[in-house]
Amino acid sequence: MREKSEKCVVTFRTTAGAMAMEAACQAEGLPGRLIPLPRSVAAGCGLCWAAPPEARAALEELVIKKRLDTDGIYAIIL
Repeated sequence: MREKSEKCVVTFRTTAGAMAMEAACQAEGLPGRLIPLPRSVAAGCGLCWAAPPEARAALEELVIKKRLDTDGIYAIIL
């Protein structure tokens, strides 16, 4: 079984928003990947972007810079 650790999770209102985040992070070389939305988090879309907690500031900057359609940014244990 995989050991749980803290992750920075970005949620989205739509699947299109999640896909835009994936493309923007890949273009900028930011870490993370799309995963199914954990039950502990409620959002409009069934996907979220999970990244290491140290990437949070860079992700927040990217969301503002690219005007990405996000629902929220959380620190959770996955």
